[in-house]
Amino acid sequence: MSIEENKIFLPKTQIPKNWYNVLPDLPEPLGPYLGPDRQPVKVSDLAAIFPKDLIEQEVSSQAIHPIPEPVLEALSIWRPTPLVRARRLEKALGVKSRIYYKDESVSPSGSHKSNTAMAQAYYNQIAGITRLTTETGAGQWGTALAIAAKHFGLDVRVFMVKVSLTQKPYRKVIMNLMGAEVFPSPSELTKAGREALAKDPNTLGTLGLAISEAVEEAVSRPDTNYVLGSVLNHVILHQTVIGQEVQQQLALAGEKPDYLIACHGGGSNFGGLVTPYVPMLKSGEKLVAIAAEPASCPTLTAGKFTYDAGDTAGFTPLMPMYSLGTDFQPPAIHAGGLRYHGASPIVSSLLKSGLIQAQAVSAEDVFKYAKLLAYSEYVIPAPESAHALAVTCLKALELEKEGQSGCLVFTLSGHGLLDLSAYDQPI
Repeated sequence: MSIEENKIFLPKTQIPKNWYNVLPDLPEPLGPYLGPDRQPVKVSDLAAIFPKDLIEQEVSSQAIHPIPEPVLEALSIWRPTPLVRARRLEKALGVKSRIYYKDESVSPSGSHKSNTAMAQAYYNQIAGITRLTTETGAGQWGTALAIAAKHFGLDVRVFMVKVSLTQKPYRKVIMNLMGAEVFPSPSELTKAGREALAKDPNTLGTLGLAISEAVEEAVSRPDTNYVLGSVLNHVILHQTVIGQEVQQQLALAGEKPDYLIACHGGGSNFGGLVTPYVPMLKSGEKLVAIAAEPASCPTLTAGKFTYDAGDTAGFTPLMPMYSLGTDFQPPAIHAGGLRYHGASPIVSSLLKSGLIQAQAVSAEDVFKYAKLLAYSEYVIPAPESAHALAVTCLKALELEKEGQSGCLVFTLSGHGLLDLSAYDQPI
């Protein structure tokens, strides 16, 4: 087997020159974002924390958005990323299905988060912003933004969920190395953080609370904007480079996917892989897209479709999404990027319309198949990515039991080399 056969025509793959906007192709228009008075939020209301270009992308009905040259140059540091045929995993499972993984772990941050971090840093820089605030769960997003901010000459402060900072201290080391400030959330730096600590000094923190802290600080300083690593429409827009490259690579391999599978926390990784395939899903062609999530934080499989805030303190607009409620306290699982109460309005719309499916998996299955990937392909996946891996393996085994096979593609959204404590004590 040649390297080219295994890594699917990587030299022939072109970095997409445009982002694909799925909003015009959704089965139903998204409901508007609402303010505390439950009236639609004005575009101008978002200007306190976002630059004009990102606001326009958030509400755009334009199907194609050209990627600016400085962002393309930044993406070319690691893109295109490999699509790898996991032949040894197939053999270890004993299945006839063809399993591929899109390896986003090769980015500077080790995850797919760099795709939108570079874009958001660029748009803030050209808007004259010099400082950014954000939250991060397991640290992949904070790491990606720290690198992007360094690339475009911006300062950044990161509020990292306390339990994840304890579990993954080396993420903080990388962020600090790139010049970012990192604080555990909840912190004493914000009103939202102080109130949470007063209520429960031993709280583990949540992504929703970390978002509240980052937004609160952004609105208090004119030189500072807030950036988000998932959930919002413009974030998923930037991630569509993933699915567009997969389309090229599978075509070069003479394949059509039967299953597209990605982990789901807020929706950026799943949306990046799947939304370029929405026209195919709508056409009725044979294709199943599955969002994999933890059984301990089952937003899509057990949440309610409603209008809810994206953060704990209610600083963000109310968005139409599947949610477990802003007061939901997820357990301290190692997949910190999946400990989120809500979901992207785009992904929520696709699920509500029946175009995609969602599947919750146990921690036992997650680490069982994560170890199998490590043993067979010599790749250690991030705990988040291992959820997509587990659903892929379970589906391949199900097909085998039924005497069938198919082409299964999942996103390896990040490596687990800074998550090794999860493999030492996985459950």
